[in-house]
Amino acid sequence: MTISQIRKEEQLNLQSLSWGNLTWVNIEHPTEKETEYLAQNYPFHPLDLDDCLSRIQRPKIDEYKDYLFLVFHFPVFSKEARVTTASQLSVFIGENYLITLHKGELKPLVKLFRECQIDEESRQEHFSEGSGYLLYRIIDRLVDYCLPISNKMLDNIEDVEDRIFSDTRGSAIKEISMLRRDIISFRRIIWPMRAVIGSLEPKIRRFAKMDLAVYFGDTVDHLDKIWDALDEYKELIEGLNDTHASLDHSHTNRVVRVLTILATILMPITVIASIWGMNIPLPFQHSSYAFLYVILICLAIIGSMFYFFRRQHWI
Repeated sequence: MTISQIRKEEQLNLQSLSWGNLTWVNIEHPTEKETEYLAQNYPFHPLDLDDCLSRIQRPKIDEYKDYLFLVFHFPVFSKEARVTTASQLSVFIGENYLITLHKGELKPLVKLFRECQIDEESRQEHFSEGSGYLLYRIIDRLVDYCLPISNKMLDNIEDVEDRIFSDTRGSAIKEISMLRRDIISFRRIIWPMRAVIGSLEPKIRRFAKMDLAVYFGDTVDHLDKIWDALDEYKELIEGLNDTHASLDHSHTNRVVRVLTILATILMPITVIASIWGMNIPLPFQHSSYAFLYVILICLAIIGSMFYFFRRQHWI
């Protein structure tokens, strides 16, 4: 690489590492300037370069004579929105180069690049088997990074389960809804990735010095494990939602039953009070014990109704 090329790279949001005849170019937050640089120095199709800047791409593999263009989506948890979102990783892979374009949100990828920058042994380990093996190490780290995210989901589900059966059940419905949205978003990210990574090894075989079938098979197993876990979480959150609805409905029924009983008991008492409150001649109206008679009648009605409700097992 010439001095003028190095200076041009320094002006761009672009970093590169080389070991042997393999170069890893890492671009965080790509813009049109970086894609123009790639167009001038590599034989990439213009549509692929446009896809690097697009936010609506699905995971895919575009195969060309001298290179592959890959688009991956990996989950990133957004603390502000409290939901897992997809972060896009675009990759160009050729015989002597690997180019990654992303937003800098994928921490394992950023960390791996820094490790290779600092440590000569790490750079040799990852670069020595060709660009295909380097791509595998990147994908493997990013897939493994999904496991703690899914484990955190399980912890959140268990917290919501404890809250449902506690006195703070009223606030659990919001957490259930947010967890359900999070799981759906995670599933939407992982589902197309299984097909892309599962079919990747035969296509990059020409860029690797070793057989990567076993390695990618292990990565696909990890993806399947994550997918199975998400299926389990989906069933758990649906079950918790049904449980919360049942408990809430049961609590509402108990409240309505108590209020109904009170209203039923007070209804005849209200009628009696209304009758004796009318300005017309009534029995016992002029007696000094009129108030006591009314109270006794009300208590008799209340006792009779309680006895009836008990016999019917309503209370």
